[in-house]
Amino acid sequence: MTSEQKVCQNCKKEFRIEQEDFLFYERIRVPPPTFCPACRLQRRLAWFNTFNLYKRPCDLCKKNVISVYAPDAPYVVYCPECWWGDGWDQYAEGREYDPKRPFLEQFEELLHKTPLLGLSIDIPTSKDSPYTSNTGNLKNCYLLYQSNYTEDSAYGFYLAHDKAVMDSTMCLSCEWLYDCMHSYKCNRCIGSRSYAVELLNCSFMKDASNCQDCFMCASVKNKKYCIKNRQYTKEEYQREISEYDLGSYEGYRKALKEAEQFWATQIPKAEFGDRDVDCWGTHIYDSKNVKDSFQVNNGEDCRYISMIDEGINADCYDISYWGDTLSLSYDSSEVGTQSSRIKFSHECGINCTDLEYCKMVAIGSSNCFGCAGMKKAEYCILNKKYSKEEYRKLTDKIKKDMDINVYKDKNGCQYNYGEFFPIEMSPHGYNESFVEYFFPLSKGEINGRGYKWHDLPKSEYRSTLSATDLPDRIKDVKDEILNEVIGCSKCGRGFKVIPMELSFLRHMNLPLPRECPFCRVDEKFKLWLGNMAEHPRACSNCGIQFVLRYTEKEVPVAYCNKCYQSIVL
Repeated sequence: MTSEQKVCQNCKKEFRIEQEDFLFYERIRVPPPTFCPACRLQRRLAWFNTFNLYKRPCDLCKKNVISVYAPDAPYVVYCPECWWGDGWDQYAEGREYDPKRPFLEQFEELLHKTPLLGLSIDIPTSKDSPYTSNTGNLKNCYLLYQSNYTEDSAYGFYLAHDKAVMDSTMCLSCEWLYDCMHSYKCNRCIGSRSYAVELLNCSFMKDASNCQDCFMCASVKNKKYCIKNRQYTKEEYQREISEYDLGSYEGYRKALKEAEQFWATQIPKAEFGDRDVDCWGTHIYDSKNVKDSFQVNNGEDCRYISMIDEGINADCYDISYWGDTLSLSYDSSEVGTQSSRIKFSHECGINCTDLEYCKMVAIGSSNCFGCAGMKKAEYCILNKKYSKEEYRKLTDKIKKDMDINVYKDKNGCQYNYGEFFPIEMSPHGYNESFVEYFFPLSKGEINGRGYKWHDLPKSEYRSTLSATDLPDRIKDVKDEILNEVIGCSKCGRGFKVIPMELSFLRHMNLPLPRECPFCRVDEKFKLWLGNMAEHPRACSNCGIQFVLRYTEKEVPVAYCNKCYQSIVL
């Protein structure tokens, strides 16, 4: 089949399905999509809440626990210890399929009755680092999101294999980092931004690799004792940086502003990705033939995937978050770990195969269709168990019925077999889910489209100390600060300094923050989103067309990756 131009039934914009796309759809036995790639991403992200955490009772043990589901959300929610345990019957809400009604309506009814996992974390993490979300294998961590194999860290998004990392985002295999982004194998670094690779004892670096003892540099490689890209002797370097008092809040902010001004004078790195072959997107590493994707490690023959890492993830389309050895999967979010053939599902994985239209189905489950809240399940439809022959026959019928009794959302979009769940069916409010960052809508627009809106709760802590009254220097901070509730200088929300954080800041000689953890994480996440932008550019040296995250107005001179490597580095 040749390429074909389609019109998205949601946004009405044209999109193209290439010949290799059709071959993929045929291979996994699904029809071509009727939503464009952007609208497909929007649907998936609307089911994904990671930043908004609530206290609500577990509906089994009745303990007050942390959950991604608001207290008034009309779902049965269990804490991790109860959900992963054996104290409940996952088949209790199983039901017969009614061929006279749209299948997705029946799934939605099941979703409101069967127990859901309140917080996607493993049992050890839930006991040691309970105030985290979408995490695993953590030790002594606090307010981390989408992170794993990390210890003694706090206030970050997408951390992996890290230790002692604070207020940082997108860091892998790092130690003793503060206020950093996009860092890989860095140690004792402060204030670095975009593409920091194998740095040691560096501060305020951007687009730098294999450097040691450097300060306020950009677009450098294999350097030592450099300040603003200028070479110094060891003695000169130490004398110059001693003029900066990073233990002072005012001193730190002044140094960061000075660094940003210097970074703006340098030619930025053209592409974010390393060791990739025939890839198209941004922040793609150790991958081959990965197209139209972002933030991917170890991908092969994939398209439209994002936030995927660990293991080898191959032959997947439209997957948002997780991975960890995932294959032959399509149009799903939060799926992975040694799993294969997962379609139109959310929050499923760990040695699973052949799941379709499932929510929170895990631990060795296979051949489940339209199931929710199940472990080690096999040949189940709407949480009801069947024989292998009955399962095959009924799922074939349901797929055909989905094209007859078609589910239509409030905007008139049709959901035949082959489309992910509608946004209006998400258990989260549009404004409390991940989608709000990528596809922001006003409250009026959200309500007008029939999506859910959720009024986010205000802080339950009354401030006892204003951020403006904090000591400027960390050396002047007393232990009594741990008893104070500080009013965020940005949103006014009350927050506390935790003992691990105070110890870290004293050890690194860094000042107390003035903004609450949520504002700090939010700021870096939005910077990360900005780095995902792609603007068509022409190389200022060779004229070749390429894409860059900066517009021509922001950065007048820009080089393609080949010219950047030969001219700048």
